[in-house]
Amino acid sequence: MDFEMSNLCGKLLIAMPHMGDDRFAKSVVYMCAHSEEGAMGLIVNKPATSIRFRDLLEQLEIATGPDTRNIRVHVGGPVENARGFVLHTTDYRSETGTMDVADDICMTATLDILEDIARGKGPDMSMLALGYAGWGPGQLEGEIARNGWLTCDARTDILFGRANDHKWTAALKVLGVDPLLLSDTAGHA
Repeated sequence: MDFEMSNLCGKLLIAMPHMGDDRFAKSVVYMCAHSEEGAMGLIVNKPATSIRFRDLLEQLEIATGPDTRNIRVHVGGPVENARGFVLHTTDYRSETGTMDVADDICMTATLDILEDIARGKGPDMSMLALGYAGWGPGQLEGEIARNGWLTCDARTDILFGRANDHKWTAALKVLGVDPLLLSDTAGHA
């Protein structure tokens, strides 16, 4: 089956209840890259329970001070889960590695953003993800065609909000979908 879709960069993927991969159950993924070569995104609603931001800064030997904000650390996905990615607003740019994702959202994966956040000079809104979700060529398109994911526009309250338990429901509501009406089994008309 040929399945063609527009670029999903800057959009949200919402895992359907019947998602076969437990790592993505009720996940909301912000898409950072999408092309013929594959796709890359960050799960924005799964907080890391084993590490706090200040602990991570300490491990990286980055000094903290009174201006250090305690941003949440998330499990960004199963790929390269020791690597950090900061999703943030466009009011911050790293000299060495900020990538524009959408009009109002960037991603930086270099150490300098963590140093700047520790000094209180980072972006207004941000989240740190350890690891990412990745798909090979055509893989994501196939999963969407099999009703594994819904897509919607991203909103900053979903990306950077603190109510992780409600982000999946909030993303569905962007589409006007009542999560109670979703079935755990896929169907095709």
